[in-house]
Amino acid sequence: MLGGPGYPLVVVQSSADEPEAQSVLLAFRRAAVFLVVSVNDRPGAAEQVRDAAADINGLVRAVGFRQSPTALSCVVGFGSSYWDRIRPAGAPRPAGLHEFRPITGAVHDAPTTPGDVLFHIRADRNDLAFELSRQIMAVIGPWVTVQDHVTGFRYFDARDLLGFVDGTENPTGRAAAAAALIGDTEPDFRNGSYVIVQKYLHDLTAWQALSTEQQERVIGRTKLDDIEIADDVRADSSHVTLNTIVDENGVEQDILRDNMVFGDAGAAEYGTYYIGYAKDPAIVEAMLGHMFVGKPAGNYDHILDVSTAVTGSLFFVPSLDVLSTLADDEITQSPNDGSLGIGSLKGESQ
Repeated sequence: MLGGPGYPLVVVQSSADEPEAQSVLLAFRRAAVFLVVSVNDRPGAAEQVRDAAADINGLVRAVGFRQSPTALSCVVGFGSSYWDRIRPAGAPRPAGLHEFRPITGAVHDAPTTPGDVLFHIRADRNDLAFELSRQIMAVIGPWVTVQDHVTGFRYFDARDLLGFVDGTENPTGRAAAAAALIGDTEPDFRNGSYVIVQKYLHDLTAWQALSTEQQERVIGRTKLDDIEIADDVRADSSHVTLNTIVDENGVEQDILRDNMVFGDAGAAEYGTYYIGYAKDPAIVEAMLGHMFVGKPAGNYDHILDVSTAVTGSLFFVPSLDVLSTLADDEITQSPNDGSLGIGSLKGESQ
């Protein structure tokens, strides 16, 4: 289950004097590609990938110009160490950006895996998502190592492979923007976002061996009707309960999920690609802590008995304004290979 949108979102437009957000809020497309890459240490690699990311909307327009404006999009996020490679010297750093912290529970663990850049492609057609990912790799391929590449799809009426509707409680409209986009707490990065991604593999045989009532107890919702089980009946270890985060003032803290199903029947590999956008990654981290460690400790999410996390990465998603200006700056940080890395090498043969 692990959250995810069940219905189209009402997109809230930024005012003219605010930075424009990337297409974080354009959820509920029919197809998606999740591409996570690490940038290598070849001279010029950091600049090449940075420049491609800064001009991602050029590729989106080139691939999707025959479609409606929302039929194809790509959100770009940057990992902690790579952001330090490409940000101008002395420029501020997003307060919530760090490497994904692995979680060790009494029974199940959430690993951290490498990743410098995330490309989250969404489309209403599989061919558009595929073609955009192909064009991205044509530009950055020599400069990166692919860490993860998953093609996702909508499954029936927005259900996951466990058979439950995925993401009923996702915020919409202004609430979605308030949950997913950075606000006044980080004025330098207003309308940016943070995103955590994880790939979960499901043991469908074990899950299907459970009765419907047992499955509903694990999730905390009814399977057919998608109705939340009442608080006084719902298990305190249910997925719904453990993913409910309340702040010190009793206000529930939301995130924006856009999970997708993926699978390979020939390889008997079935899963959910979890992706959660938030104004503060600590909210997502609290949810994951409750799931894996438990609340209290040991009272963990039993969905993990059949769903194994095999990846985990955290990225900062800058606003379009910040993203588009990255290529204007020279990289002054030294890459890992010890070369000076001074200036942009864009356009030079390698």
